[in-house]
Amino acid sequence: MLSWPKSVFVLLIGGFLAIAAAHADPPVFNEDGFRIPTPHPVFSFPRDHGSHPEFRIEWWYITGHLRDEAQQRFGFQATFFRVGLTPHDEGQAQTSFGTNQLMMAHMALADPAEKRFVHEERLNREGWDAWARVDGLDLRNGNWTLVGEEDGVMTLVGSVLSDVSFSLRLVPLKGPVLFGEGGLSRKGASPSAASWYITFPRLKVAGHLDLHGETRSVIGEAWMDHEISSSQLAEDQVGWDWASLRLYDGREIMVYMLRRRDGTVDPASTLAWIDEQGGVHHFSSDAFSWQSQRSWKSPTTGGRYPLDILLTAPRLEGEGTVPMLIRPLMDEQEMVGHLGGVSYWEGACEVLDAGGAVIGEAYMELTGYAEELTDALR
Repeated sequence: MLSWPKSVFVLLIGGFLAIAAAHADPPVFNEDGFRIPTPHPVFSFPRDHGSHPEFRIEWWYITGHLRDEAQQRFGFQATFFRVGLTPHDEGQAQTSFGTNQLMMAHMALADPAEKRFVHEERLNREGWDAWARVDGLDLRNGNWTLVGEEDGVMTLVGSVLSDVSFSLRLVPLKGPVLFGEGGLSRKGASPSAASWYITFPRLKVAGHLDLHGETRSVIGEAWMDHEISSSQLAEDQVGWDWASLRLYDGREIMVYMLRRRDGTVDPASTLAWIDEQGGVHHFSSDAFSWQSQRSWKSPTTGGRYPLDILLTAPRLEGEGTVPMLIRPLMDEQEMVGHLGGVSYWEGACEVLDAGGAVIGEAYMELTGYAEELTDALR
């Protein structure tokens, strides 16, 4: 391997960043004064793992699969949201409780062996016990925290009501990777229907899970998304179907289907392969198919969710397609929204090949089936 002096390496990196900054698009703002994601974003990590309050909505989203020492399997979700009520003002005085940011968070645990799904949501103003720092990954909502360390390792501490608590150490095995046009992920034809999309597609997880007073050591893998936006959906879109797949061969897939009111699929829908080295390969909506094999009706909201998804994806190498079945570990994995006003299905799944063999783990998100999505996403 070629070895350069550290000083030369630093100068090269600085030069590359300067060139990239020179080609970055200038900021653009919507009519409400919030910034709109633009092409050619220039990210500086670890700072950009933190908050971007000049944008209206932002989320940090972790989903994963865990196994305890007895090989009992669990799925978990931890999502931190930041929603701007008014545009961020750099000169705004800091007070004990902020007036222009809401901090929402969701936690959930799926226990397929016991057929139990527990979840909790929180909604707080930014302040002494709820924040998203701007200088790096440091999130809090009550006793729920997600904090990044200098070496890229993350620590997640969470709980669900009085049933569950956990402390997990997340070590990136790949990433971060950028989806879309160098990090700009289109969600519709409108320039404002987009996000900056940063992902760690494979995280090694280890820690402790306390379930009904019993503490278990757990290990597994997870996926982390960080999206920055001011308007995720176009006016004619009613929701999305999204999935992250971590295949046992070391590759991953991210896919989302954006649904229109007339029943058609928005052309902005996308599938992306991530190869073993972390390279991202994007495919347009006409290159893959997403077909539900059955549905599940929620006894709580009445929403009917499509399950057992047959995903027919283009092959990463060579011509043709490869079919994969995304099958839930259990049907009842609906996040019922009482505080945020949005209910959606967020579930742990496994991935099967055409012969029925399990070839990976997945998480799937299905929105817009129980009620209209919040205006904050439009």
